Parts: sequence; structure tokens; C-alpha cells
Amino acid sequence: MTEAILLVGGRGTRLRPLTVRTPKPMVPAAGVPFLTHQLARARAAGVEHIVLATSYLAEVFEPYFGDGSSLGLHIEYVTEEEPLGTGGAIRNVASRLHSGPDDPVLIFNGDILTGLDIPALVAAHETTGAEVSLHLTRVEDPRAFGLVPTDATGRVTAFLEKPQTPEEIVTDQINAGAYVFRRSVIDTIPAGRPVSVERETFPELLATGAHLQGMVDSTYWLDLGTPGAFVRGSADLVLGRAPSPAVPGRCGDRLVLPTATVAPDAKLTGGTVVGEGARIGEGARITGSTVLAGAVVEPGAVVTGSFVGAGARIGERTILTGTVIGDGAVVGPDNELREGVRVWCDAQIPAATLRFSSDQ
Repeated sequence: MTEAILLVGGRGTRLRPLTVRTPKPMVPAAGVPFLTHQLARARAAGVEHIVLATSYLAEVFEPYFGDGSSLGLHIEYVTEEEPLGTGGAIRNVASRLHSGPDDPVLIFNGDILTGLDIPALVAAHETTGAEVSLHLTRVEDPRAFGLVPTDATGRVTAFLEKPQTPEEIVTDQINAGAYVFRRSVIDTIPAGRPVSVERETFPELLATGAHLQGMVDSTYWLDLGTPGAFVRGSADLVLGRAPSPAVPGRCGDRLVLPTATVAPDAKLTGGTVVGEGARIGEGARITGSTVLAGAVVEPGAVVTGSFVGAGARIGERTILTGTVIGDGAVVGPDNELREGVRVWCDAQIPAATLRFSSDQ
């Protein structure tokens, strides 16, 4: 298995404003675009040729990664003019693959952070002779996911929509977003129209008697679809809880990139990342958060579990908890923003304007 397809065309609407100017896979996690971690893990598993299926803000990818040689890869780019869904995107890039009909092709979504043992998934695919093999993971509450029950040998028996009642929860196994396809199966996906592998391709393969194999891998897994999850994933990469060879520094409580300045008495903990050229003022306390390039956190500010966009400014004594501050936004001094607040790019919040508690 030396080829892979990465599905990176989504608009990332649940992550806005992080994705207003940046496609979701290019939002920084642990100091580099999140896609860098996926590419590095694929390379470590033996992948040499990767095709990126792009759509939203497609022009951003190639200037950053080029031909992939800096990562030891050969990267090609295919852009969808209209969104084609997961299956349609896979079929749309098929002409760029070099694999033979029976060769395995790795496919994964561009918004999943995982410690998946990729060689083990490929080995399971080859030893079972499956047409498609799926990475499955177990979750405590599967109601938000499609369920994938398997038999005693790991063979997939059904694809079930999100369960609505307790009786419908027949397994805690869900589709974790990474697959190995036999190359010939990709050619059977209809071309030129939207196709969902989850709702169309996989159920139709099952209906025709095809062998779909599930491999449960319960290592680290996180869907980075929400701002809170994205911040947590970045922190887990810095802390070493999520594995990646692409973290630009040693794992620990914090990651401060070159040219950033941090006041000696500022406290950075919980996997906090401070981007290049950012400035952290005296007495600031930042926990489990991401501060992107050129942002400023002024003296005495307290930032917890939050994302501060590129070039944004957080005023003195302002408190952020579970919030997202868009690129270039300014939050004046003495504000207090709590869970779920999203401040859009370039917005300005005057001093002492928003609070969730008394200012005394």
C-alpha cells in the first residue's frame, strides 16, 4: 500500500470563524496545519503518493505543501468544481492513482485526529480479502454517529443511521473515517455526481454480497468538527496524548514557536500553543488554548480552552473560556467571554462591554 487519497474539500461550517479564511485541514493544530499531521503519519506508514481531493479554498493547499517532497511524499491536487460528497470525491481523483486493480488504496477524511495503526488496517484488509476495510472505533454515546455492527470475524453486517431510541443502539462501533479500498472498487463509484460512501457506496456493496471488513482500533480518536474539539486536539498533540511525527518541538505543557515572545511571569499550561510572532503579556494565564501567529494577549488576560486567531488582540484582564476569536478581531480590556462565544474575523469589542459576571 503506497497510495492514499485525503478528502479535504469540506467547508468546515461548524468551525466558523476558524474556516472563514482557511480551509479546515489547514487550520493550525500544534503549530502546523492539521493536514501536516495526517500527511506525516501516512508517510510513516509507508505511503509515497497522496492525492488531495480539494474543493473549498482549494488554492491554499498547493502553495504550502508543493509537490510534497519536503515530507518525503509525492502530492497531487484535484479540485472539485461542485461538491461531490465523500464517494464522489474519491471517484473524481481515481485517474491520478497508479495502483493495479487488486492493490490497496488508503483513504481518510481530513478532519479526524487518530492514533490508528495504519499498517494493521492494511494487513487486515489483505488477509481477509475484503473489497473495503474500515477503521471502526468505540464511543460511549453513539447517538451522534452511524453505527457499524460486525460479526465475530469482523465482517461488517450493516450500516445503521444515527439511532433515535435505545433499542436502535445495537453496537458502540462507529465509522472512524479511514478506509482501505481495493483499487477496482473505486472505479465502480458513479462519476460526475455527488455520492456518499456512508449512505450509498457501502450499503450497496453490502447488498451485492461484497466483503466489507471492520477493524476496531481503540487508540486515540477525535472528530475535529467543532471549535472545542479542534482546540482539544491541538492540546493533545502538544501533550503527547495524540501521536504525530509532525509536532514542531518536544511534547509538554506548552509549545512556543520561534519569534513568539512570552513574558517571564506568564503561565502557559495544558498543551497551549503560541504561534510565530505572537506576544503574551505579563501575568497572562493561558491553559489548553491555541494562540495563532501575530496575535497579542495583553497583561493579566486569562485564556482557557480557547482559540485566538491570527493577528487578533485580547485586552488586559479579559477572560476567555471556551471561545473562538477570529483572525484580526480585537477584544478590548475587561471583557468576559464564556463557553460557545464566537467572535468573527476583524470584529471589535470595546473595553468592558461583555461580561457573564459582575465586574467587581
